[in-house]
Amino acid sequence: MNPTTSTNKGRKELVWMDSDKRNLSKHLPKYQQIVDVIKGKIANGEWPIGSKIPSQRTLAKTFGVNRSTVITALDELMADGLIEGKMGMGTFVVNNTWTLLATNPPPDWSTYLKSGLHQPSQTMVQEINKDESNERLIQLSKGALSPDIFPLDKMKLVMQKVTEKMGILSYEEPKGYLPLRQALSSYVKTIGIEASPSSILIVSGALQALQLISVGLLHRGSTVLLEQPSYLYSLHVFQSAGMKLAGLPMDKQGLLPDFIAAQRKQQNKAILYSIPCFHNPTGILMSEKRRQELLQMCEEERLPIIEDDIYRELWTNEPPPAPLKARDRHGHVLYIGSLSKTLSPGLRIGWIIGPEPVIERLSDIKMQTDYGSGSISQRVAAEWLESGLYHQYLASVREQLTIRKAAAMEALEMYMGNIATWDVPEGGFFIWLKINEKLSTKELFTKAIHKGILLNPGTIYAQESGLYVRLSYAYASLLEIREGIRQMATIIQDSRSDYLSM
Repeated sequence: MNPTTSTNKGRKELVWMDSDKRNLSKHLPKYQQIVDVIKGKIANGEWPIGSKIPSQRTLAKTFGVNRSTVITALDELMADGLIEGKMGMGTFVVNNTWTLLATNPPPDWSTYLKSGLHQPSQTMVQEINKDESNERLIQLSKGALSPDIFPLDKMKLVMQKVTEKMGILSYEEPKGYLPLRQALSSYVKTIGIEASPSSILIVSGALQALQLISVGLLHRGSTVLLEQPSYLYSLHVFQSAGMKLAGLPMDKQGLLPDFIAAQRKQQNKAILYSIPCFHNPTGILMSEKRRQELLQMCEEERLPIIEDDIYRELWTNEPPPAPLKARDRHGHVLYIGSLSKTLSPGLRIGWIIGPEPVIERLSDIKMQTDYGSGSISQRVAAEWLESGLYHQYLASVREQLTIRKAAAMEALEMYMGNIATWDVPEGGFFIWLKINEKLSTKELFTKAIHKGILLNPGTIYAQESGLYVRLSYAYASLLEIREGIRQMATIIQDSRSDYLSM
């Protein structure tokens, strides 16, 4: 396996994998083993010039040696002219075996890493993304359904039907596989949206929908108005396309429309992004009355809306109010849906519904980007929708989420009733937890990792005041949910004791 990277103070630092330890020559002194592995990575280009090598502490932990052994290895590499220490910054690769012989050195890839179009994720977001694949951690951060809920037998049956009917696979139409768009046209009618197949674009998940909108419809320097906190703050999809984000306050009914007009006067060429159903990260469900007020305000301000409705079907009490798109009579709303949260993120199937000229524009950009979503995934999605299996399956998902939510609420009442506050969500995956104790976000996150728990701190969603955590009850098992919340309560209580004893 190759090393991955993590960001530290704006620089890329290489991270060791378990396979590196397996490649050691056991008959050599330990310092020499470290030297040989590092030389190998530099020589074969895995660690190009400009790369920051792992810290002494990381190297010592990786190879199971003390720091003096690591220092000996690094001194030899420095003497060979391959690495160089920079005061207050770390140790970097400055040469390889070819540059030591050649007069013209190869390009410094580190300069290219800093100049790409897309901005890197926040450091903590990168850490979370990496740790979400760690099966040893209790995943209270993961915004996905548990594998236990996944309908494996039904998926095998669907895929069998798809392969029996399948001919030669080729590129699909620019807007996507027509039977899937027809099935979606019928499906969205059940939630009040009238959309012909020609006004639907199939995309590779909701994130691609946002990317297409950002590069295809918005001017550089435009402003995206959105709830604060919001999931979008943990990404750089709009900022990478040159947009600005401006937060709008919320209450328990959702986004407050009265603040739109004031922001609109300050911002040039704005668009509104909202998650009205089981908002990420707060779990808030926008009320019927608030939806009407919001749409009216946006129509008065001539403000287009991106409605991200990927959690709609995950209700646990009763169906949510109709989408904003269902009330849209003037083409103000671009509607985003997806199967990633309800069925399978691995299918990479989502959709955008909007005015036909807009869909034509976005479909052209998608063709330039990837020449269409996967044919097999689109056919599988169409079969789920056409057969009625999707609606049947959703009923079992809601039942499982209801059980998991109840387990989380019971554990919160038992262990955190005196140290945190929260609202009971009416659906979705998330509980927005406010910690009423003196504790830093970084401290809580780090201590939770050490206890084997992965959390999503509120700061990655631009929650600027107070200590908040987004808890997911969708992925972890019932026992893990209880244990994770218990351990988190212990961390908070221990930190309070430390604070009081100071």
